[in-house]
Amino acid sequence: MDSQERSSEEAEGAKERGLVYVWKAGSCSVTPERLPGLSGKTVLQAALGIHHGLLLTEGGEVYSFGRLPWRSGPEESCANSPVLENTLLGHHVITVAAGSFHNGAVTESGVVYMWGNNSAGQCAVANQLCVPEPQPISISDSETSPLLSVRILQLACGEEHTLALSLSREIWAWGSGCQLGLITTTFPVTKPQKVEHLAGRVVLQIACGAYHSLALVQCLPVQEMKPIPERCNHCSQLLITMTDKEDHVIISDSHCCPLGVALSDNQPENHIFGPSLETLERKSVTGSHSEDCQKPLVEEHMLVALESDGASVLASSDGQEDSGISSPGNILFPDKKEVKEYLISLSDQSLHENVEKNICTESEQPSQEEQLGACIPGPPGTSTSALNSLVASCASAVGVRVAATYEAGALSLKKVMNFYGTPSSEPGSQSGSGSPGPEGLKDSREEQVRLESMQGKKSSSLVDIREEESEGGSRRLSLPGLLSQVSPRLLRKVGRAKMRTVALTPTYSGEADALLPSLRTEVWSWGKGKEGQLGHGDVLPRLQPLCVKSLDGKEVIHLSAGGHHSLALTAKSQVYTWGSNISGQLGHLNSPTTVPRLAKVCGDGVWSTAAGLDYSLFLADEEDFQPGLYYSGQDTTTENNLYENSCTKTPVLLLSCSKIGYISNVIAGGDNCLVLVDKNVMGYIASLHELASTERRFYFKLSEIKSQVLRPLLGLDNLGNASAIQLLQEMASRFSKLCYLIGQHGASLSSFLHGVKEARSLAILKHSSLFLDSYTEYCTSVTNFLVMGGFMLLAKPAIDFLSKHQELLQKLSEKNEENLQLVEVLNALFFMPFGRLHNYARTLLKLATCFEVASPEYQKLQDSSSCYESLAVHLSRKRKEAEYTLGFWKTFPGKMTDSLRKPERRLICESSNRGLSLQHAGRFSVNWFILFNDALVHAQFSTHHIFPLSTLWVEALSEEAGNVNGLKITTPEEQLVLVSSTPQEKTKWLRAISQAVDQALKGTSDLMLYGAGGNVPRQEPPISRSAKYTFYKDPRFKDAVYDGRWLSGKPHGRGILKWADGRMYSGTFRTGLEDGYGEYRVPNKALNKDDHYVGYWKEGKMCGHGVYSYATGEVYEGCFQDNMRHGHGLLRSGKLTSSSPSMFIGQWTMDKKSGYGVFDDITRGEKYMGMWQDDLCQGNGVVVTQFGLYYEGAFSTNKMMGTGILLSEDDTVYEGEFSDNWTLSGKGTLTLPNGDYIEGLFSGEWGSGIKITGTYFKPSLYENEKDKPKALRKLGNLAVPPDEKWKAVFEECWNQLGCESPGQGDRWKAWDNIAVALTTNRRQHKDSPELLSRSHTQTLESLEFIPQHIGAFTLEKYENIKKYLIKACDTPLHPLGKLVETLVAVYRMTYVGVGANRRLLQEAVREIKSYLKRIFQLVRFLFPDLPEEGSTIPFMATETKGRRSFCSGKSDSRSESPEPGYVVTSFGLLLPVLLPRLYPPLFMLYALDNEREEDVYWECVLRLNKQTDMALLSFLGVQAKFWPGTVSILGESRKVSSNTKDACFASAVECLQQISTTFTPADKLKVIQQTFEEISQNVLETLQEDFLWSMDDLFPVFLYVVLRARIRNLGSEVHLIEDLMDPYLQHGEQGIMFTTLKACYYQIQHEKLT
Repeated sequence: MDSQERSSEEAEGAKERGLVYVWKAGSCSVTPERLPGLSGKTVLQAALGIHHGLLLTEGGEVYSFGRLPWRSGPEESCANSPVLENTLLGHHVITVAAGSFHNGAVTESGVVYMWGNNSAGQCAVANQLCVPEPQPISISDSETSPLLSVRILQLACGEEHTLALSLSREIWAWGSGCQLGLITTTFPVTKPQKVEHLAGRVVLQIACGAYHSLALVQCLPVQEMKPIPERCNHCSQLLITMTDKEDHVIISDSHCCPLGVALSDNQPENHIFGPSLETLERKSVTGSHSEDCQKPLVEEHMLVALESDGASVLASSDGQEDSGISSPGNILFPDKKEVKEYLISLSDQSLHENVEKNICTESEQPSQEEQLGACIPGPPGTSTSALNSLVASCASAVGVRVAATYEAGALSLKKVMNFYGTPSSEPGSQSGSGSPGPEGLKDSREEQVRLESMQGKKSSSLVDIREEESEGGSRRLSLPGLLSQVSPRLLRKVGRAKMRTVALTPTYSGEADALLPSLRTEVWSWGKGKEGQLGHGDVLPRLQPLCVKSLDGKEVIHLSAGGHHSLALTAKSQVYTWGSNISGQLGHLNSPTTVPRLAKVCGDGVWSTAAGLDYSLFLADEEDFQPGLYYSGQDTTTENNLYENSCTKTPVLLLSCSKIGYISNVIAGGDNCLVLVDKNVMGYIASLHELASTERRFYFKLSEIKSQVLRPLLGLDNLGNASAIQLLQEMASRFSKLCYLIGQHGASLSSFLHGVKEARSLAILKHSSLFLDSYTEYCTSVTNFLVMGGFMLLAKPAIDFLSKHQELLQKLSEKNEENLQLVEVLNALFFMPFGRLHNYARTLLKLATCFEVASPEYQKLQDSSSCYESLAVHLSRKRKEAEYTLGFWKTFPGKMTDSLRKPERRLICESSNRGLSLQHAGRFSVNWFILFNDALVHAQFSTHHIFPLSTLWVEALSEEAGNVNGLKITTPEEQLVLVSSTPQEKTKWLRAISQAVDQALKGTSDLMLYGAGGNVPRQEPPISRSAKYTFYKDPRFKDAVYDGRWLSGKPHGRGILKWADGRMYSGTFRTGLEDGYGEYRVPNKALNKDDHYVGYWKEGKMCGHGVYSYATGEVYEGCFQDNMRHGHGLLRSGKLTSSSPSMFIGQWTMDKKSGYGVFDDITRGEKYMGMWQDDLCQGNGVVVTQFGLYYEGAFSTNKMMGTGILLSEDDTVYEGEFSDNWTLSGKGTLTLPNGDYIEGLFSGEWGSGIKITGTYFKPSLYENEKDKPKALRKLGNLAVPPDEKWKAVFEECWNQLGCESPGQGDRWKAWDNIAVALTTNRRQHKDSPELLSRSHTQTLESLEFIPQHIGAFTLEKYENIKKYLIKACDTPLHPLGKLVETLVAVYRMTYVGVGANRRLLQEAVREIKSYLKRIFQLVRFLFPDLPEEGSTIPFMATETKGRRSFCSGKSDSRSESPEPGYVVTSFGLLLPVLLPRLYPPLFMLYALDNEREEDVYWECVLRLNKQTDMALLSFLGVQAKFWPGTVSILGESRKVSSNTKDACFASAVECLQQISTTFTPADKLKVIQQTFEEISQNVLETLQEDFLWSMDDLFPVFLYVVLRARIRNLGSEVHLIEDLMDPYLQHGEQGIMFTTLKACYYQIQHEKLT
């Protein structure tokens, strides 16, 4: 509202809106007078009672006028000018209602106020005859707890009752009488109660007559079929009766329950009331125009009983009544007796008595004739009187009631046959639909769906029940004898094969239904029915709501209830009326009518109705869009009247009302009529009326096309092939959807005109997308139909139908030229709706001019207008394209048409004018290029090739190359060079192809921006794009489907490639080949599993690191090259990887094991470490077994062959020749553990008896013992040299750094490669961040800084390099890290499990040293400033501060070493990185090797440790002066006594114990050094003077500390340090300390424990 006042024009016009005019009812010549005393207030709504009225103004104030007997004081008598209801001031009222003598108002917050006469409790106040002032009443829902007050939307008042419609769309009632619809007999009801019978249904509107109620209810959505009840819920009579007479059977389902409807036990929500199935079946009879049904059924010996009072009235466009009853012959009952017998068979006594009464009532006969006249089919023009003789013969017998009783439902012949004849195929055929009992009634759409699923294309079952105009009243069928005598021809027709078809009911479009008024409605009525005002075809009262069946599918949008009659306004602007017609208030001459009939209102369509006490008002469109008011009722003004009391025959136009302005609302009451009028300021109101009026006419027209043209067309036989039918059905359903939307819009505009009329709340503005989409969808389907030649196909089968209805067609399609082609008429007819878009645009523009240019309304209207206009242009372009394409198909050679013609395919241009030809084409070759919106077709004589546009690239060739006017077309598997005849042709084709490609990539062209105009600047289609393509000739990819990124005709980027044989690659591509990281699957048919590869590719082949899982269960993890295993790799075989029976890790060449490798045969418990060639062990190698055998020597073709050494667990050694595994053959020496040996010739397998020819030597006991284990000293000579091992691993690392061979390459390139490796790996992990821990991410970030060196190399720089290496080795994403990780893996693979053999210790140590040497080479390549192995980094001046030497005591000038400094060694730099990772297997080998020694040592340690400190110190010969006098125990000082234990030198002991927790020799040496310092510290404290150690003094003390430290594997620690310590340390201070420790170890072993 505010916005209206804001824009000045609207505010000006607002004064001219809502003017109230009143006149006396009861006459046709009236003079409306302006109601005085409103002083320029805009009235929004009015309501009239018998003698009074209410007005609601724009500010929400309520005024009363007329006779107000409930008010006290002077106003009571007659308030001519309106009186303000003060009580309601401050409550913004939104709607008012007036009953005969009482009033109601609803406020914005949903509260109801009632006042006026309350004699029947209609004001919801107890024990008070009248309520003088508006009083709020409480309506609360008892079902909710806590009690919630119900918000109300709308009120309706009758004479003694009031109904309210709540926000949740339920009805509440109070007052007195059966018209309340409540389950009660105690009146008055003063506490509002819910009408339970309609609970759960969506009620759209309510209306109250004097003693009856109407409700407009939304239909339920389709639900599953429920079983059909056999008996009525209330009176227990059969719903379907069969009466067998001698000559025929009467079947009827027209049960009418005399009790009205009482609530059943069932849940009311399930009561679905829908029109009888008969309407569905009717279509097969009326709709289908095959000759079978044209013949009167009478010829088939059928007896069709009375068709009564059917609302079977077809309002054809000229307003004439037309009967839609199917059977052209009607034979009525031969005698009264039969009728009565039939009635008795069906109904109970009360009904029977009624009939008896009526048979006598002659007075009602004329009306009876009218009714029969309406439904006995004859030519539309037949006057009723011609039928009188037929009717009269049995009128008295039948009486009105019979007609009425059977109006509710019907059963057509076809249905009966379907029901009884084919129960198996259609178990659900509903046959109880006439019953008012809730269960017998089903929503029509269910049945429709049910039947459609079995419909044949011949039975024209595409009828939309909802909109079936010809609808029968109740009908009975008489079948001759029993069913066996049914004409076989008919049975054949019924049982014909049925095909799935599309219904013309629009699919339930929730969106439109939520935003616009629904047209799928039912009318329910209840209350007193004496005059037939309930519309159920009888005059019985109903206590509860009952659906008026005959209005189903009529799209009722508004109900009005008068004194004793009812009006229903439909979306097609027709009015159905029923009830009392004493004054002619029904607008037709049938009297009284107990079922709805059409009122005959002239004018262009009614859009508003009002029902008074005994008259009706209809507001209809006139030619100039100004509404005309028609009156139907009493007319007292006629002078020379034949009757005492004349009535209008048809509604009369009240001319005087058209002069006062544009009427927006009509209200009818008792004495008075009232209209609300708007003056047409600036043409605003006129434009709105024009929009509404044209929309309603447009809907009427669309409905006509739907029912008169589309439905019969769908019903025709032989419509061509299935695809054509499908297209037609799609078009029909889209047409239906559009039609429904227009109907809804028409209804919404009508209610818009009753209201405030704010431009911005127009549906066409607010919900424009609904309209734009529906039109676009319909356009797509109708142009698709056109392209496929649909209209030509239709013209043949439809020729006779169409020629019969020539005028109708021309009228509907607005084509009046002579001898038009049928095809053209149809074409015009189905493209007609698009013209409406221009009208929308024009009207919106007209409305816009009523506002100031700056206002938001103007802007919005203007924008929407251009939206609709541009859509209209766009759609007309689509139509032109479709017609151009159709023209092309007509001329195109036939065989190719079939394969190329598709509904969505449109022609853009083609080269039949020789404008484009193939370069270097032969003289006689024919090359024809056709560009469609989805493909470029290259046609030659009889073949053609289709290039999809999404994978087509076009570029103009440059002039220099001599390609004048050339275009280059690139597709994945072809390159064409096309030459055009002229430069203009060239640009035309280039532009056309580029645009088409661009469009194809963007998706449908319907997604154009409405209102953007068609001239969007075209950019080139992208060279890189995503598309799907199937290869057809590429040898490698033939028939494979690729879906992914492309670049200039080649797959490039991420994509998925699927071959026809089931292979699949998913990953990255480069220029058409797999390249980068990808996943590949190959199905293994035999094993029914896939081979699966994940890893890197290069140029279409597996190359780089990957994991290949074979279907057999083997897994290879390592390097590939050219699809083969090449480089370092690990192969596990066996069912489960965890317990795989064998494992190989080593070097591969061209898919074969070749080079150094370790093979672990888990089943045999053997491990081979040696050289391979062509998958065989060849060259030197070592084998260890789980039984402790050790072999090293030569292998040939997988066998031990040649010279070798064999050692058994007990140190027996054989050196010599071998011929096979473990088989001795030839010269050799066998040495026994005690030193004896045999030389000679040996043959036989080890462990199973060996033949020896030779000499036995027993060496002298006194010979030098050093010679004894000479065989053991030689171990490792015949093994593979350590530097030859794992070459592939190091080569891989060098390659990653970009070097061909170790040390050869550019250092900066290497650093670039490292950076690339890190960033690409990081990017790969970014998609799955959970793979990277936070510390890992930080490591990666810190690796981005390369340590720089400028100037001299200092210790600081050395430390930086060390830090960098530690970080680099922390992440496998760095080449060095990857190298270390791989080395650790191979080392563990070699020396764990069977490989944990003590004989391998020296091999393992050598291997580590080799690693160090080779990694150091890498590091020096990356950091060339790093000095070579063994050189010294000079200390800076600051670093040479004097350090006290441990032994000399003098400040150490290091005079013996000329330049002091830090020695660079690979050990110092790399062991801290490598050793912690390799420590477990290595230390294990040391422990095994030193087992015997350590056992001896440990036994001694345990023994000596039993002694107390003093005893031990004295036993070891420590000088007494070094004995500590006091020791600190748990922080307090105590004297050492004779039984003190483990207290002396405790800190030194603790320090030495840490040796086991360190890894590198350097760290272990530091621990020893600290221990010495701790001892010195202790002794100094005791002696309290400077002191110099001599080794003799020091050794016993240190020995004590070693013993007390109790280090279990001291021997292993000692040997580890010895083997791996920096060579330069051996003679330094640390070296001497280490020697001391070693000496202690040997001393303890040989200690004589006396």
